[in-house]
Amino acid sequence: MLLQLPTGKIPIQEIPTNKKIKLFIKREDLIHPQISGNKYWKLFFNVNNYVEKKVEKPYIITFGGAFSNHISAIAAVGHLAGIPTMGIIRGEELKDKWRDNPTLLFAKRSGMNLQFVTREEYRYKEKLTEFLQQEFPEALIIPEGGTNEDAVAGVKMMLNDETKDFDYLCTAVGTGGTIAGISKFCEEDQRVIGFKVVDDDSLEDKIFELTLNKNFNLIDSGFGGYGKIKDENIRFINDFKEKYEIPLEPIYTGKMMQRVFELIDEDYFPEHSKILCFHTGGLQGIEGANLLLEKQNRNLII
Repeated sequence: MLLQLPTGKIPIQEIPTNKKIKLFIKREDLIHPQISGNKYWKLFFNVNNYVEKKVEKPYIITFGGAFSNHISAIAAVGHLAGIPTMGIIRGEELKDKWRDNPTLLFAKRSGMNLQFVTREEYRYKEKLTEFLQQEFPEALIIPEGGTNEDAVAGVKMMLNDETKDFDYLCTAVGTGGTIAGISKFCEEDQRVIGFKVVDDDSLEDKIFELTLNKNFNLIDSGFGGYGKIKDENIRFINDFKEKYEIPLEPIYTGKMMQRVFELIDEDYFPEHSKILCFHTGGLQGIEGANLLLEKQNRNLII
């Protein structure tokens, strides 16, 4: 087994509120320095099952954008396991600029073979996957974001005896694998809230296909769209870190926590509710976000 179960407990930290509500955050970001948060669990069975097959020429292939947490995590896994990796990167314009991108530079230095495709080609990832599987029949091809049935099974590990006592379980939502796993394996009386950062009307159906439960709902948390960072997001993230000593990134966890606080102020949660938010990692993306913010002469994420 390559990815191991943590030997210690993942901390659950209370966040004070000004309402009669208990708010906590589970620090999944602390699992591993490079394979953190939900990425660790989404890859847990995908990678371990593949390693156990002992294929003659192992190869891991996946897809992602310029600052993808998933690309970074796969590159780190490959480096750790000594397995070659390939990343199909959205945006042919990055072909000569990857050295200026901290995520892609890390992936390259970790041994990942970066293949850049146009945004048009990237839309047809299913066809690309078929082509790659024919070319590399022994390869493990993991979809964008890592979402598949093995990923959902891995997310079960984010739940334990300590998470059973909460009324609401909250997570940021990108491709839907994390919320599907939480929805599928949580307690019957728990409600799952997904903070959706992408504009994808089909996401709810995709999640239901993976969980078969209707114990979740999605709340728009895009703040202007996927990857968009508003000044209010930066202020919230920096204030949150200063108050609670917990770093958040601006694409997923920062937007989730900001919306949670807004919902608390709006009395969305009944009094005496216990809310648990999952910190899904992705802190590697802060450096890339700051590079973009710096070019725009805007405040940076501390």
